[in-house]
Amino acid sequence: MNKDNRHLMAMLPKLLSIAEEAGEAILKVYNVSEDESSEGADVAFSIKDDDSPVTKADYAAHKVIATGLRRLAPEIPLLSEEGDIPPFEERASWERYWLIDPLDGTKEFISRNGEYTVNIALIDNHQPVLGVVYVPVKNIFYYGVKGQGSWKKTPTGESLIAARSVSAADTIKIVASRRHGAEAAEKMMSEAERVFGGVERVSMGSSLKICMLADGSADWYPRLALTSEWDTAAAQAVLEAAGGVMYDDQFNKLECNRKDSLLNPYFHAVADGSYDWKALVEGALLR
Repeated sequence: MNKDNRHLMAMLPKLLSIAEEAGEAILKVYNVSEDESSEGADVAFSIKDDDSPVTKADYAAHKVIATGLRRLAPEIPLLSEEGDIPPFEERASWERYWLIDPLDGTKEFISRNGEYTVNIALIDNHQPVLGVVYVPVKNIFYYGVKGQGSWKKTPTGESLIAARSVSAADTIKIVASRRHGAEAAEKMMSEAERVFGGVERVSMGSSLKICMLADGSADWYPRLALTSEWDTAAAQAVLEAAGGVMYDDQFNKLECNRKDSLLNPYFHAVADGSYDWKALVEGALLR
């Protein structure tokens, strides 16, 4: 383990504490809304300029995380969905920075299904090298450090996790958003059914889809709709530290902060990077 990675590993306990505190801030809003919902009220939200919803919980979690990270490493810049977005001319000079989504899955939060997360990533040279994903409703953490491994922590304990391999004889599990891009992915899922012995499909919200690949409970997440870099970076770090890969739509490794826009291209998150997913996708497009 090199000196830099020792430093990253040493950060983890504090980062888990920051994520948990942000989760507590989210749950204060969530639980109050739950009490109100029994009287017919919904979770209050507003619509941002990009047409995405935002709640008091998003801002409360952002404040907790931003304060915690500035105390932990004041020299590292911070980029948050709910903070000020510096121009690319400034961001382009950043070799290392925090990339956070204080509440990933705001629509899941509003719909009250519990499938939302707190995402904290450290980006180094355009790659997520450390990621923490926290599920407040279940008090579950996923976290990983590049070259060191990934872990899942639940109220009953902590365990090392690893992405699994696939073969043409396997039944594979494909995870997808229940809200975005399902129709566009249908051809690819049909091709997977033809190539593999069988396919199981699971709908899931937020970055939990990528975490399912990291902990060995799913194989492929084709994302054929827009996301932002803060939506995926923390879970990407967890997945890749667990042995998986995230590719863009050209099957190059997904990177951060390469352009003015913070939108990701369409992408493919996979558990087994040795399998030829590109050929499977190309085969689907030819049919």
